[in-house]
Amino acid sequence: MNTDIKIYIAGHKGMVGSAIWRSLEAKGYQNLIGRSSAELDLRNYQDVVTFLNSEKPDVVIDAAARVGGILANNNYPYQFIMENLQIQNNLMDSALKSGIEKFIFLGSSCIYPKLALQPLKEEYLLTDTLEPTNEWYAIAKIAGIKVCEAIRKQFSKDYVSLMPTNLYGTHDNFDLNTSHVLPAMIRKFHEAKLNNHQSVTLWGTGTPMREFLFVDDMAEAVVFALENRLPDSLYNVGTGVDLTIKDLAEIIQKIVGYKGDIIWDTTKPDGTPRKLMDVSKMHALGWQHQVKFEEGIKKTYDWFLENIDNIKKVTI
Repeated sequence: MNTDIKIYIAGHKGMVGSAIWRSLEAKGYQNLIGRSSAELDLRNYQDVVTFLNSEKPDVVIDAAARVGGILANNNYPYQFIMENLQIQNNLMDSALKSGIEKFIFLGSSCIYPKLALQPLKEEYLLTDTLEPTNEWYAIAKIAGIKVCEAIRKQFSKDYVSLMPTNLYGTHDNFDLNTSHVLPAMIRKFHEAKLNNHQSVTLWGTGTPMREFLFVDDMAEAVVFALENRLPDSLYNVGTGVDLTIKDLAEIIQKIVGYKGDIIWDTTKPDGTPRKLMDVSKMHALGWQHQVKFEEGIKKTYDWFLENIDNIKKVTI
């Protein structure tokens, strides 16, 4: 891949988009473009058309989305389905019409059925019902996968969908109202440590199993898809290893240095019992994750500490 190609990263200021930007720069890609949401509203079709026709990028990487955990998905179902559909549809349709040959679409492991066999294979898509607590986001992402597949089939363009497992890392969202489980735990344990709280209450039973991928590894997977024409339209991206939420909490508690107790609020939902990705397709092509789990947690907590003054304050 010529490092002079022009690459537009939608969502370049988010956790995933900024990691992709850093990874591309480190590999010598200098012709990168991004726009903040204030500069370009991806929900506005005409604005997206005008932007792509003006900038004429060679590649579009769609790392833009409305994201959040169980609480946010439950409270804002309309925004989660509608805004994600608007963002991805506007980008894909405009990219196709402006002649862009390569498009990388990022989704989530929540696209798979709630009770699908484990580990989750790409062919399990649309074989059963979704987890109700995040189906709004999942349905939007499934639609994006199918649009990419349709463009690939009908127009023979290199449009590919990468479905990461649960991502975490630097530049994550630590707002307790909208964050995912891992950064929320870091925030809760840290503030409990500062305030000498005797206990921390976490949602659910602690028994569900989850897989986590450090965001820099996800960025490397995107670069891999950029530099190679992948033979299929849909690929899982993860570690292939999971752990219980209880184990996750204890690892984070140790790294943060919180000495109190953990109380599990079993009146709150657990979500999907297990979500482990089958990553054999990406492994067969030559990509594998590099960052070990505790190393990634330490890097994330260090970043949190360095940027705590700029992180939205939420009282717990």
